[in-house]
Amino acid sequence: MQAAPWYLILNGKSAGDDAVRDAVTQVREKGQGLQVRVTWEAGDAERYVREAIAAQAPLLIAGGGDGTLSEVAEAMAYTGQDATRLPALALLPLGTANDFATATAVPTDPLAALQLPAHTPARSIDLLRVEGDGKVHWCANLASGGFGTEVTVETHDGLKKMLGGLAYVITGVAKLGRIEPIQAHIHGEGFDWQGGFIALGIGNGRQAGGGQQLCPEALLDDGQLDLTVVPELSGEVMSTLGTLFSEGKHAALEQVAERARLRELWIEAAQPLTLNLDGEPLQARRFHVQCVAGRVRMHLPAKTPLLRG
Repeated sequence: MQAAPWYLILNGKSAGDDAVRDAVTQVREKGQGLQVRVTWEAGDAERYVREAIAAQAPLLIAGGGDGTLSEVAEAMAYTGQDATRLPALALLPLGTANDFATATAVPTDPLAALQLPAHTPARSIDLLRVEGDGKVHWCANLASGGFGTEVTVETHDGLKKMLGGLAYVITGVAKLGRIEPIQAHIHGEGFDWQGGFIALGIGNGRQAGGGQQLCPEALLDDGQLDLTVVPELSGEVMSTLGTLFSEGKHAALEQVAERARLRELWIEAAQPLTLNLDGEPLQARRFHVQCVAGRVRMHLPAKTPLLRG
């Protein structure tokens, strides 16, 4: 009896990628069944996830950037099924910056990425559960707010296509002269902070927005979220912004940021603020963010630094 095929849920922007087509062909020629489903409009990913589950597919591959990964993971979480009853998850990185893939060392070569699940076991990883607009959203990589979020949201698609991650840097430089701090109260067990911030990172993963390492010590399987709050800065430390956002060095964060590791937190803002959930902007005045341990199983390189041990 032939094993159930894998499912590749491919972002429509990459449907014509010749390297992806060649990689799919090679995987099939080696005997692995692989169904390809291309997303075109909102709701497609969830529909394809349910189709794959009904077909008892052992593996779902998110083909796209961080947003596509989160969209597929969110659809899996929405089923309500335990991680052990869901297909495993994998990533074919095809985004602009591929922040999750970069941090976890998932290969960007399409064939290598598609072959990874055959060589590494699936590991349980956490997801962020974000409640903010009366609805529940899920995030696989990182939720960000403030300066970094504005850069990511405002970077033009055409610029991203031409310049890749450099597009975020260019947009960020353009915004440096007009950073407005966001007033908020952020609290959780053992942590209570209030004031104006210019950048906020809530990490399951470590980086977003083209390499902004706002949560450089986050782990995907520790059952906790990593919080970094960069408060409004005095003139003496404004010079660290270039290092903070372009290289994400630990030293810069230690100088200017408030950091914590929590199972859940609440954010209450004076004005509606935008959280960027892996490219998906969500606006509200109050957010509740939880780290849900082991929500899905994912194939990642054995030596990724984002897994314990």
